[in-house]
Amino acid sequence: MIDPEYVRTFAQYNEWQNTQLLKTMRGLNQEVLFQERGAYFGSIFATANHVLWSDQLWMSRFAGFPAPTANYAKGTEMSSSLEDWAIQRFRLDQAICDWSNRIKAVDLTGELSWFSVVNQREYTRSKGLCVVHMFNHQTHHRGQLHVMLTAVGCEGATSDLTFMSDAEDCVGP
Repeated sequence: MIDPEYVRTFAQYNEWQNTQLLKTMRGLNQEVLFQERGAYFGSIFATANHVLWSDQLWMSRFAGFPAPTANYAKGTEMSSSLEDWAIQRFRLDQAICDWSNRIKAVDLTGELSWFSVVNQREYTRSKGLCVVHMFNHQTHHRGQLHVMLTAVGCEGATSDLTFMSDAEDCVGP
C-alpha cells in the first residue's frame, strides 16, 4: 500500500503545514483564535488542538510515543495557549519526523490493534492503512482550519504538496 518514502514525505509535509499554520495563528488575537465558528470542533484553536491530540494518539500506537493524557472529549483542550500548542506541536512533529526517518517497509506491514475509548470497542486494521489515515486526518482538519482562517481575512497558506521543496527536511517551526 505505502512505503517508507511515502511516510517521510508526509511527515515532512505535516511539519511544513504546521509551520505555516503557526505563523498564521500567531497573527491572530485570542478572541479570534477561540471564537466559536460553527466548525465540527468549534474554533480555530480547538481544531488545531484536536489534530495535535489525534496525532499524539496515533504516534503512541505506531511508535510508543506517550499517549495524550486528555480523553477525546478534552482533546480540543490539549493546550491552553498558542505558545503551549507551538511547543507541543514542535515536539510531536519532530517525533513524527524521527519515526519516519527510521521506518522500514516491514514496519508498515501486518495489522495494528487498539481499543477505542470513543467507540468502546477493539479495532484491528492494516498498519499501512492506519498510517495513511493519520496523514489524511491531518489534511482533512487543516482544510477546516484553512476555511476558518481565510474567513477571518488571513491569507491562505500554500498547501499543495507539489510546492513543497524536495530539499526541505524535518526541522520544526
